[in-house]
Amino acid sequence: MPAEAPGARASAALVVTGAAQVLTCAADAPDLVGRIVNGVVAIAGGRILAAGTAAEVETAVDTASATVVDAVGGIVVPGFVDCHTHLVFGGSRVAEYTARVQGESAASIKARGIPVGIAATARMLRSTSSEELVEQACERLRHMLACGTTTVEAKSGYGLSTGQELRMLEVNASLARLQPVAIVSTLLGAHEFPQDRSRDDYLRDIVEEMIPEAARRGLAEFNDVYCDDGYYTVKESRRVLEAGIRHGLRAKMHTDAYSHIGGTALAADLHAVSADHLNYADDEDLARLREAGVVGVVMPALDFAVAHVKPVPARRMLDLGLEVALATDMCPGCWVESMSFVIQLACRQYGFSPAQALRAATLGGARALAKGDRVGSLEPGKQADLAVFSVPSFEDLAYRLGRGRARLVIKAGVVVHTDTGA
Repeated sequence: MPAEAPGARASAALVVTGAAQVLTCAADAPDLVGRIVNGVVAIAGGRILAAGTAAEVETAVDTASATVVDAVGGIVVPGFVDCHTHLVFGGSRVAEYTARVQGESAASIKARGIPVGIAATARMLRSTSSEELVEQACERLRHMLACGTTTVEAKSGYGLSTGQELRMLEVNASLARLQPVAIVSTLLGAHEFPQDRSRDDYLRDIVEEMIPEAARRGLAEFNDVYCDDGYYTVKESRRVLEAGIRHGLRAKMHTDAYSHIGGTALAADLHAVSADHLNYADDEDLARLREAGVVGVVMPALDFAVAHVKPVPARRMLDLGLEVALATDMCPGCWVESMSFVIQLACRQYGFSPAQALRAATLGGARALAKGDRVGSLEPGKQADLAVFSVPSFEDLAYRLGRGRARLVIKAGVVVHTDTGA
């Protein structure tokens, strides 16, 4: 609803009109999406002044001198918040993916000399210059922006050495300066173990060098770890995350994707901002996350891309009252740039309603990045990040399979993308 304006009305610089629906996704919306039929959004100073019916906005805000943006009968939604990506990487693992979709085993793929997994991407990254990494990531970000995403979390994790991990974070900083999508940077030095180092030596480097230096240089907001069978144990994960917390980096976790070793319980114990994947999490785990205020991040495109034998119990998460976020998991093994596609998969694969999916892709994603007070919904005072889609209702985002490009995207009150053919 519009902001209250005691005294003189605030003047809008930009007004979005002509929408069939405005979906505020406000935190207190009874329908989860805050649907306003024929709604209007007023913007000034890069922030939302009001969102409501035309009459409500006119009462609260002076729109006489505002630039008018016509939604042309489409829908207006908050800019998507993609809260889990591996955006920065060099090269491609298309040969591995092609073999896997044809049912070839991992052993057979390796025997044919096809590079596989995190280690393969780490080798590709080391042979790719920082300039090339920036160029390749910018191209991916252009597609993500065109699909309505205005905030992207970007993890390191393919460097597997202090120097290379910090280089990835420096690439994130360059991306934040060069294009309009907001970049939230996460250190994921504990993604895998390098093949040329002992386990203990690399852990020591993460805790004593990598984390302190990333924090000192302000290169990351979060510290992540891959806690799963074959990767980091619960004990090792605790050591990594507690080191990050000591240096001011809040905890996030990849966990329970392929086994159930106790990572979700650790996320709750440390009050991590989010626990991501969660395929093998049980009801007790999910309840602990809920009580600890940890957001569960689920990625249906990843389950789809790898044909996961145990898809995430995302519907159960919602039923138990856990805050859930949707993300692409954009990475070499799950090349997905469209959050609309993720919404479509969440509804069909996980049983989300379109309202639940839209909420999870916006406000849920913002909360998974501890930014729910700034982005993720169209509420007065929040940053004016929004997207316009040429469909008559928000349910069409889930229904029109493969449709994903936005007609128009606004970031911090500025039109940063237009596509009249979308």
